[in-house]
Amino acid sequence: MRIGLVAGEASGDLLGAGLINAIRERIPTACFEGVAGPAMTAAGCEAWYAADELAVMGLVEPLRQLPRLLSLRRELKRRWSANPPDVFVGIDAPDFNLELEAFLRKRGVRTVHYVSPSVWAWRQGRVRKIAAAVDKVLCLLPFEKHFYEAHDVSAEFVGHPLADAIEPDPNRQALRRELGLVGEEIVALLPGSRASEVSRLGLLFAQTAAWLLERKPGLRFVAPMANERLREEFAGYLAQTGIADRVLILDQQARKAMGAADVVLLASGTAALEAALLGRPMVAAYRLAPVSYFLAHTMGMVKLKHFTLPNLLLPEPLVPECMQHDAKAEIMGDEVLQLLDNAERQATIASEFAKLREELARGADQLAADAVLELVKAI
Repeated sequence: MRIGLVAGEASGDLLGAGLINAIRERIPTACFEGVAGPAMTAAGCEAWYAADELAVMGLVEPLRQLPRLLSLRRELKRRWSANPPDVFVGIDAPDFNLELEAFLRKRGVRTVHYVSPSVWAWRQGRVRKIAAAVDKVLCLLPFEKHFYEAHDVSAEFVGHPLADAIEPDPNRQALRRELGLVGEEIVALLPGSRASEVSRLGLLFAQTAAWLLERKPGLRFVAPMANERLREEFAGYLAQTGIADRVLILDQQARKAMGAADVVLLASGTAALEAALLGRPMVAAYRLAPVSYFLAHTMGMVKLKHFTLPNLLLPEPLVPECMQHDAKAEIMGDEVLQLLDNAERQATIASEFAKLREELARGADQLAADAVLELVKAI
């Protein structure tokens, strides 16, 4: 059995690796090929191209990379037309994968899209394109399955792999000792894992930390950075604001940093879900490129009141959100202070996050493998 895979970015690479391992447990001779990151390659996928080649963000920014991405997709179409796989799984990267899935499906290849596009949030008309492109959508979030069923698209809720992988409510004091952190109250700073995010939010996060120190001089901060380039950039922002000696910068180790913290200040994204699964209260911020924000907000393309996953999944929003013009040091800092100074609110948030974890921890790798193999059996 041959399975074609295209994963975008590090998160897709991890999902792909989990899927490969779960399928290999049942069918050791299965072969995997396509666009893969290091985790998928280590799991046994033949990588024709690297997953980070698809790592482009925003509404306008990907236009610069369009010729390269179109060339890559044409090559994949050529190779899989000449030698079709038994099933194709596109992992996230919908703008790239959905057109490829539609192409392969027309040629008789069963297709799966793993990780629903945020079609329920914006550009809802894309659901018609998804219906034409895939035999099955694998959803990480519970409400997504209901959305697709209402549009006659076959979908399965497999749960979120992060809920399976992250240790719940880690020992805060043990993590602090491990990191050599001292201080009664600690705030984790996560301004993003991409260069574009840190360039927009890095200085703002440093300014927010400085604002907090003026009001709570005993605070300490820990900042995990995705790579050396971002570490150097953020260190420059800390030096610019004069607080470099109060911030411990880590090489990666984001979960350890969040687990050691009392409150997390983060760029909205996967980190928000990770913080929730760790049971930590947080404040989320985000800034888009001005043109992207105009298209998404002013033109009414976004249909949601909230932009962090925990708020979308909980009955009531528990994560303060500071988006675009509200992403200011005094606003973000005040939200962090309110969390630090309210133990009862922290306990309530931790309790609700624990319930969320129970809902999402379903054994995603195994359920995703079930769905893919069922399609192969149906051939």
